[in-house]
Amino acid sequence: MRRNMKEEFLYYLWENRLLSLDLKTTDGDEINVVSVGNRNFDAGADFINARVKIGGTLWAGQVEIHVRASDWFKHKHQYDDNYNNVILHVVYECDTDKLKIPTLEIKDKFDKSLFHNYNKFVNSKNWIPCEEFIGGVQSFTIVSWLDRMLVEHLENECNDLNFKLQNSNYDWEQTFYQRLMRYFGFKVNNDSFEYLSRILPLNLLLKHIDNEVYVESMLFGCAGFLEKDFEEDYPSLLKRDFKMLKSKFGLKVMPVSNWKFLRLRPPNFPTIRIAQLARIIINNGNMFSKIRDSVGLDEIIQLFDVELNSYWDNHFQFDKVSKYAKRKSLGKSAIDSILINAIVPMLFYYGQFHLLESYKERAMTYLENIEAEDNVIIRNFNGCGVVFQNAFQTQAALFMYKYYCRRRRCLECRIYLLLSKRNSS
Repeated sequence: MRRNMKEEFLYYLWENRLLSLDLKTTDGDEINVVSVGNRNFDAGADFINARVKIGGTLWAGQVEIHVRASDWFKHKHQYDDNYNNVILHVVYECDTDKLKIPTLEIKDKFDKSLFHNYNKFVNSKNWIPCEEFIGGVQSFTIVSWLDRMLVEHLENECNDLNFKLQNSNYDWEQTFYQRLMRYFGFKVNNDSFEYLSRILPLNLLLKHIDNEVYVESMLFGCAGFLEKDFEEDYPSLLKRDFKMLKSKFGLKVMPVSNWKFLRLRPPNFPTIRIAQLARIIINNGNMFSKIRDSVGLDEIIQLFDVELNSYWDNHFQFDKVSKYAKRKSLGKSAIDSILINAIVPMLFYYGQFHLLESYKERAMTYLENIEAEDNVIIRNFNGCGVVFQNAFQTQAALFMYKYYCRRRRCLECRIYLLLSKRNSS
């Protein structure tokens, strides 16, 4: 067992009080754990603010956990001042007596079935380790865990937005523009749209917002779609104006080969999405301010209800007439995707940045009012018997799958904790 033992499993035992009660140090002093403390993800010992009574004396401080006691020296903790307040060293096996800190050896102090169950889970070949069991977990347990997953997901998104805000010199409109642009790519062209947002700043588009041809020519031109000669008047006009604007503002042009069309439905072609984006910018100007000050989800959705230049009624690309003439608008699923991936994280981050809980609550309420997403991961969860009610839950589930299930972080999951106790009993 020692060969397969991992510190993560020992954290799990300590944090969830799964050790037997008759605990003693390797020197024979009785141990009474008053508080296991809190996991520490910064420099220093594994648990902080612990309270442990050792030999009748109550100590407050840090607890460090290792598979072997000698790992203390292997990790050079003896030279690190961050470990000066360790009150107890918890180890699976004590293989040295050189350490002067009270040491607790636990290899015979826990139910071995816990370890065997854990190994079965993390080594499972199933889609997720608990695939066979999660359908039997009470919905209350799953929903409460998803609440935590969603907050962790949005806080994770805040790290990306914080980086973008700093790079934009704390310009909220530019930051939102970059976020919106990325998720206008709808996965296939995310990177290309985000790159376009970096080489073509929003303030330049807003300076020419009264001239829709200029806005469209800059977006299509910087995207690389105006680098050839055209037969039709509309793209020829865009090319002519872009040549002037490119010279005047020193605009960059990205390779048109960056854009992907293969296996996309024509309404999702990047040319159509750029045309829609141009119209959204022309109609709304400083869009994040409108979103921030909106009174509800319906008001935000209206910002994306735009009509394109009639040229696009029978085109999906320049100089290629389509035999199917149809007005092209953003569909419900596309708008939901933008709400979920661009607007909700931005509102949540705005609330976190300004310490305004109301914006964070609004962001999560919006997710509760958006339909559950439909993709292969969500369908797999459905197949296991877990059904989600809204985008709040599907976003949390997608985060859980990516950062917990797929990485086999079962020991940090409330669902696994319940299942392991059930299997043990």
